[in-house]
Amino acid sequence: MIFQKKHSTSLYNILLFLSRNKFLYTKVELPDSFETRMYLMFIHFSILLIIFKKKAKKFNQKQYDFLFHDIENNLRELGYGDVAVNKKMKDLNKILYDILLKIEKKTQNNLFKINNSIIIKYFDKLSDNSKKLDLFNHYLTSFFNFCFELPLESMVRDCIKFDHGST
Repeated sequence: MIFQKKHSTSLYNILLFLSRNKFLYTKVELPDSFETRMYLMFIHFSILLIIFKKKAKKFNQKQYDFLFHDIENNLRELGYGDVAVNKKMKDLNKILYDILLKIEKKTQNNLFKINNSIIIKYFDKLSDNSKKLDLFNHYLTSFFNFCFELPLESMVRDCIKFDHGST
């Protein structure tokens, strides 16, 4: 009998759902690819982590661990082998921390503002289109504001209710 550790995939599923928002592909015109979805998952996750930090609360380490476990399982389902999975996971971890540490531009009034350089680093096509970049920034800022108003106890679960597709 093989014992498998039970865990919640809710954070992964929520981030995946957010990364599939049609607004991001139709209005902002991001490329629909595995990399885009991962970057979007990490951007949404980084915003959630920033909110936890601003509210002086620690994010649940187990949820973080489960997220990366689910990403690893997804890579294996896509056919990556052990060596490739390990390398990809290391790369993805670096990308998450790059985004997390640089996504918020520091302001004097402590408002949340997107750092365009990190967005352009991962979505280089936006560097030539300020309108699309502004749309994306508005989306991310709206996501931050929506989530910031949610109680921390339910923020991760309820952030999925964010709907910016109609603007």
